[in-house]
Amino acid sequence: MKKLGRKLFYQLPPWLRFSARRLFYLPLDTFHRIFRKRDGLTPPKGLIYTGSGDFKRIGRMQLQYFQQFCNLKPGGSVLDIGSGMGRSAIPLTAYLNEKGRYEGFDVVKRGVAWCKKNITRHYPNFNFTFIPLNNDLYRSNGNASENFRFPYPDGSFDLIIVNSVFTHMVADEVANYFKEMARVMKVGGVAYTTFFLYDENSISFPSDFKFPFQYGHYRLMDDKVKSANVAFRKDYLEENLIAANGFKIKHLFAGSWRGLPKEQCKEFQDLVIVEKKKIE
Repeated sequence: MKKLGRKLFYQLPPWLRFSARRLFYLPLDTFHRIFRKRDGLTPPKGLIYTGSGDFKRIGRMQLQYFQQFCNLKPGGSVLDIGSGMGRSAIPLTAYLNEKGRYEGFDVVKRGVAWCKKNITRHYPNFNFTFIPLNNDLYRSNGNASENFRFPYPDGSFDLIIVNSVFTHMVADEVANYFKEMARVMKVGGVAYTTFFLYDENSISFPSDFKFPFQYGHYRLMDDKVKSANVAFRKDYLEENLIAANGFKIKHLFAGSWRGLPKEQCKEFQDLVIVEKKKIE
């Protein structure tokens, strides 16, 4: 049933997917607005276009991981690639101090606009940028992601967050992003990334979450909407993306999407935390 619903959803054009979600959650969002059940740093459910589950709880959980596994300090500098509706940014507003800095960018204009209005207005060291890049899950047009140069100087960030982004990008786009991440990250900096990973020698996908369309070292869930869900071969990630760009794996946690118990997993997707190696 989930698989059927997912397929029908992907058949809609991007603008209609947003409208369908907004309409579905309109009664609940109206109730929350009238009875003031939602604080100013929680977006309406109808506007949230990335991920599922408890928006605030997941954000707080990620902040714990940034501290525990990424060594983020209150005065650190953070780049959030695919900043969405601010799920990672919101808990950081209570953690980063006046010396800390947050930059986020996203391909969806409504997400950037909401974050500017509700976050930047109160926390001026949190900046959000709209980048009109092509992505057939979220946009019908835009510039090519595989040629995009991040609008930040070299060696700017201690932590780069790429949560549920590479699962919606194909190989050339991901390769360019890894190259740019290496450029804008400080030596010793850390990237918090998530993937759907598979081993070419032992491919095993859950019955309701398969990737049947093979394109060399990656697979697609839907060949009509290529950015819907993308799985990468694990050895390709390790050799061609991580090692080739001067990173090393710091932590790798399997995600619950594989059918593993949720309480044993950090994220739904596979969590890969990499560190930019020091120059020897």
